[in-house]
Amino acid sequence: MSKISVIIPCYNAEKYIKKCFEGLEKQTFREFDVIVVDDFSTDNSLNILYEIKQNSKLKIKVIKMKQNVGPGEARNVGIKASDSEYLAFCDSDDYWMPDKLEKQLAFMAKKGCVLSYTSYMTCDENGDMKGIVVCRNTESFFSSKCNNGIGCLTAMYDVRKMGKIFMPTIRKRQDWGLWLIILRKCRVAYGMKEPLAVYRQRPNSISSNK
Repeated sequence: MSKISVIIPCYNAEKYIKKCFEGLEKQTFREFDVIVVDDFSTDNSLNILYEIKQNSKLKIKVIKMKQNVGPGEARNVGIKASDSEYLAFCDSDDYWMPDKLEKQLAFMAKKGCVLSYTSYMTCDENGDMKGIVVCRNTESFFSSKCNNGIGCLTAMYDVRKMGKIFMPTIRKRQDWGLWLIILRKCRVAYGMKEPLAVYRQRPNSISSNK
């Protein structure tokens, strides 16, 4: 059993998935596994995932869906397959800073909290950096500035205290639904001012739909 499971839904992300895994490969905290769910991609994503798994030192599980179910249900499949103490989430076109897991886990231990998130940076479709979004507290996180498409990219929660919490299976904004379910249970989330993730803003992505 790993300390943390990182859940990644993947759909037609052949241009970005390697960058996502570069951030995971560089993590300074190593007691984690990766569960990536290919949501019936029609491009070369699945083959790239198998190649990454074969060449990586990370503990990676690739789950192939037999039909497209959407990112919410794909994450749920990954959550069901996990057996770790903590769950963290990343999207296949986004990526993390190398010390993301280490700093966030230490932050949660210091605060004694069951749910946390971090601030983040944004880049455009080509990877050019655009800016930093600082989320100081739960109220600011739910503002349009902080959570405009960010979803679960920076979230981590303690499964031992919360249990496994599954996403609504709606096609859009299911990540907001997960946050509301979790907050209803734990009441408070703690945010880190330091940006530890990069959110890629793509005009045609699901998260860009308001």
